[in-house]
Amino acid sequence: MAIFLTKDSKVIVQGMTGSEGMKHTRRMLASGTDIVGGVNPRKAGTTVDVDGTEVPVFGTVKEAIEATGADVSVIFVPPAFTKSAVIEAIDAEIPLAVVITEGVPVHDTANFWAYNNQKGGKTRIIGPNCPGLISPGQSNAGIIPADITKAGRIGLVSKSGTLTYQMMYELSDIGFSSAVGIGGDPVIGTTHIDALQAFQDDPDTDLIVMIGEIGGDAEERAAAYIKEHITKPVVGYVAGFTAPEGKTMGHAGAIVSGSSGTAQAKKEALEAAGVKVGKTPSETARLARQLIG
Repeated sequence: MAIFLTKDSKVIVQGMTGSEGMKHTRRMLASGTDIVGGVNPRKAGTTVDVDGTEVPVFGTVKEAIEATGADVSVIFVPPAFTKSAVIEAIDAEIPLAVVITEGVPVHDTANFWAYNNQKGGKTRIIGPNCPGLISPGQSNAGIIPADITKAGRIGLVSKSGTLTYQMMYELSDIGFSSAVGIGGDPVIGTTHIDALQAFQDDPDTDLIVMIGEIGGDAEERAAAYIKEHITKPVVGYVAGFTAPEGKTMGHAGAIVSGSSGTAQAKKEALEAAGVKVGKTPSETARLARQLIG
């Protein structure tokens, strides 16, 4: 079992023929992902040889779905074209769209998120500005390195790409059911809460690790949700304990004002909900290790 992405997922790549799209298509294929096509209107009808695998290129997401039965799109297009690429995926009603692109204007994200809701929310959006998601040994949609961990019984949801990789490596001997990088922008599709509930419902996930960071109130809202709805053990980490107050750090979402949004405030909210919170990634991994037994 896994959440959102399984061995049966059929993946297309919007922007596959660009340099980043091609590089990560190679990596996804090498890790066992079933990539059934790419999308590029200018190269429709051609095929691309990806390390010996012939991958067809389609003009639209709709054509790719009709021809291949694709149910996941990974989007590697420049920020200026991301909104139209996501809207195309929504119009085609693809169940899962993974938006890797960094630097997407927040207004554009808000626009395509609202559009998805207007259309009935048939497409789950992950990202933008995210590493994607992986169900080790089954499928990998995005840029997460597939060789740093194995399949296991921990579920991971994270705002930060690099901390996703570190936590997967630290707990690689235990392994993961799925790891989901949701992205750190102020407006994102899938949230901590969405992933927490999916892991709660997944019979093969025994423990959840949640990584947040300073800024916004997503972690506080997740803490309130955990208290009410999550019965599985949750271990947390909040990046930014040493960040100077009032300074914008890294991700566009990581803006602290007063005590709201600080690592300490988030840690306290999570602990009040029964979550064990580590002060470093390594301490967080130790806490997870103790709980999973």
